[in-house]
Amino acid sequence: MRSSHSTPPTTLESPLEVDTAEWGAGDVYHLLTGLVIPRPIAWISTISDTGVANLAPHSFFNVMGYKPPIVAFSSSGRKDTLTNIEANGEFVVNIPTMGLVEAVNLSATDFPPDEDEFAWCGLTAVASALVAPPRVAEAPAHLECRHHQTVTIGDMHIVLAEVVHIHIAESVWEGGRVSPELLDPVARLGGSGYAGLGKQVSLPRQKWADVKLGSGSARD
Repeated sequence: MRSSHSTPPTTLESPLEVDTAEWGAGDVYHLLTGLVIPRPIAWISTISDTGVANLAPHSFFNVMGYKPPIVAFSSSGRKDTLTNIEANGEFVVNIPTMGLVEAVNLSATDFPPDEDEFAWCGLTAVASALVAPPRVAEAPAHLECRHHQTVTIGDMHIVLAEVVHIHIAESVWEGGRVSPELLDPVARLGGSGYAGLGKQVSLPRQKWADVKLGSGSARD
């Protein structure tokens, strides 16, 4: 065995070593979601073939590039979000704020496909500009997306999509950009944990020429 323990120990007296092939998928999941934090939440709205709106949070999510603008999220198994996207090719990433965290959590419930999470969560569905699925009116920003590709690895389905339209509320705009403080996004932690943005630092990116000529270095 290449792992130091066969299952998650209650306490540690030495570093934990884990060969992911030797541990159960659920235990590996808890390790990864406890370590890779905070994770942004894609609060994804879709629409079924019968016209039922669906809304669900996905915390394995990020932006992958900007030429063209690409986002990616993954689904464990074939949930309603994935089914609707592959059937209709469109979805909206709603950016939830901390004030919406309870609605985000409720929308993660395993509702049947014919139930409208907007209604259950007391949210307002408003029309999008270019795609069919509605947006969450209470969210301050939205990314309208068109499906590009789904990559399936085991039970994980990684969805890549192009952002075709962006909505941003004036309430989160300041100084020519989105203000992180005003946006106040929800972040996902491990287990049942959520978090706000917390402390921020601003560090300008340096150039090699300046670093090389600078006085002193990290190696001194």
